Amino acid sequence: MCLLAIQYRSVPEAPILVAANREEAYDRPSLVPAIQPGKPRVLSGVDARHGGTWLGVNQNGLFVGACNRPKMLATMGPRSRGLLCKELLRVNSARQAVDLAMEELLSGKYEGVNFVIADNESGWVVHGSEDPEVEELEEGLNIISSYDVNDPRDERQKLARRLLTLQTLDSAVKFLAVASKAFARPPATPDRPGMVVQGKERGTVSSTLIALGKKPRDAIFQYANGAPDVARYEDYSPLLRDILSRGLRESRTRAKA
Repeated sequence: MCLLAIQYRSVPEAPILVAANREEAYDRPSLVPAIQPGKPRVLSGVDARHGGTWLGVNQNGLFVGACNRPKMLATMGPRSRGLLCKELLRVNSARQAVDLAMEELLSGKYEGVNFVIADNESGWVVHGSEDPEVEELEEGLNIISSYDVNDPRDERQKLARRLLTLQTLDSAVKFLAVASKAFARPPATPDRPGMVVQGKERGTVSSTLIALGKKPRDAIFQYANGAPDVARYEDYSPLLRDILSRGLRESRTRAKA
């Protein structure tokens, strides 16, 4: 499971604001965010076991994030959900990514997964359960983990919403500052969930903060290689600004042609 919050279209200068904690087996290796080979250019981490990813942004300003979810029946010989996430980041728009996600998930080749897919034009959640479905993101704060988006039965979602609504998050800087503290909150007791998961074999292994503004120079990408209550967020913003700037230049060149 993972936990992801996206504040969508409520801050004019930064329509996409994301905070995400990744939960995984502690012994599963992964690589820190880097610009991936191929086009469109993508900034993402890489699961070293299967080569997929759990979250990233491409040069067109498309964000895709994945959270695993349970399924009633196990899938025989499932294809990697991380590879599908990687493929979604190779398309040009959120709408195209949603179409591809639904086509793949309806094939029955994957274990349960939720995808958050957003760009400047539209924002969506794809619930990849037994019967995959698409739901449009609400304007404002949306939170998802192992079940449906904004599910009132999910205790971690409820805690995340409470922590992220203590202040008015009306700028990218404020959102990221509040989210960096909220998503570093450990469990209060074994019976009470926190934003950080601390299991024996699995738990929070990384955390990401993203702001996508209207201009490439305003983009922010911060990554903690470890649970954010103990690991520092490092700044990968220059990489994100680089691919967004290249994407903008290529778009203008195509328009002129």
